[in-house]
Amino acid sequence: MRKGSRSIKGPGLGTFSRASLLMHLRWPTTLRMSQNQSLFNAPDDTAEVSRGHSTGILPASHLRGMIQRGRLKALTDIEEAQIQPASLDLRLGSVAWRIRASFLPGPDSTVKSRIDQLALHQIDLTKGAVFEAGCVYVVPLLESVALPSRVAGVANPKSSTGRLDVFTRLITDRAKEFDRIEPGYEGPLYAEVSPRSFSILVREGSRLNQLRLRRGSPPFTDTELRRLQKEQGIVAGEADISDGIALTVDLTGAGWNELVGYRAKRHAGLIDVDKPGAHDAIDFWEPIRARQDATLVLDPNEFYILASREAVSIPPEYAAEMVPYNPLVGEFRVHYAGFFDPGFGYSGAGGAGSRAVLEVRSHEVPFILQHGQIIGRLVFERLTEPPERVYGQGIGSHYQAQGLKLSKHFRV
Repeated sequence: MRKGSRSIKGPGLGTFSRASLLMHLRWPTTLRMSQNQSLFNAPDDTAEVSRGHSTGILPASHLRGMIQRGRLKALTDIEEAQIQPASLDLRLGSVAWRIRASFLPGPDSTVKSRIDQLALHQIDLTKGAVFEAGCVYVVPLLESVALPSRVAGVANPKSSTGRLDVFTRLITDRAKEFDRIEPGYEGPLYAEVSPRSFSILVREGSRLNQLRLRRGSPPFTDTELRRLQKEQGIVAGEADISDGIALTVDLTGAGWNELVGYRAKRHAGLIDVDKPGAHDAIDFWEPIRARQDATLVLDPNEFYILASREAVSIPPEYAAEMVPYNPLVGEFRVHYAGFFDPGFGYSGAGGAGSRAVLEVRSHEVPFILQHGQIIGRLVFERLTEPPERVYGQGIGSHYQAQGLKLSKHFRV
């Protein structure tokens, strides 16, 4: 074992370096398992179903239960700060690989077998390492799962990750889709990380993406969404509801020449993803001012931070996700980080309506955005039960009651 490497003992497996264990042990050490519980026992999940709705997004209390029963595992203890109202933050492991190209393993392959084919070199993350803009990396995560047969997972970049233009996607063994975990999946989790605008400094334990777990497939119709809009006012005023609530872009701000967005600068410096407030915004972002005609030309392969006209309020019993890209509204991608937590913008949690901050990237051709143009839709799902705390209530939420706002890493 290399000098200074930390080790973990597994039952009957001897001692491995952390990197070796991550690759050779199918299961990481179970978080806080009782000594008489086998690593491979199937936990009893009946307690989760006995309260609240039988289907829906699992709140924090259910996530803690899955941790205690070994359904959510980790090489090191899962920290309380990772548990959000309806999701779990995932952490990078101790090693990464730079690979030639993005991939999905497909139904007959593991992620590790594809890494062996595509890796250019291995990177030690224990002391920190730079992920360069324009390159693709795959990182085994500290967390793994052993999901029940009726529970599936969906992942997304964290808000701060999306606002840095860091393309981050979850991969599982034998996956046919990114950011999805099939019901009953048992195995390791990996993150594909590809910084697009800025090079970033990461390390073991950095949190770039998050996982939601869903039991069953609860339908949520437009009729139910109209009722929720009428009773709780998800957006102010009249809502455009069709397969979700439409959000439109704000290109006027408080008036002509007012700030309406930011465009990422090319060839900027390095961003440490674990250091909030450590960078001057002017070194990385070009302010965008409102034009008299209230339009904005999106240049191909440029990255923009914009905001919605609508202030959004997510009731505590619900979670939402922004549809990331809809080819019917234009040749651009909106919102890498699509999760809206229960209580986001909710007045009872100190939000009083928060605008959606939009990560926007045009594709092959220049595209003209107009003020008030639809740029995406919020799709809602019910939680199995309300979380004990919602977004903004003492959990380190950085974006409650936000307007146009860069990620937490910048001083403006």
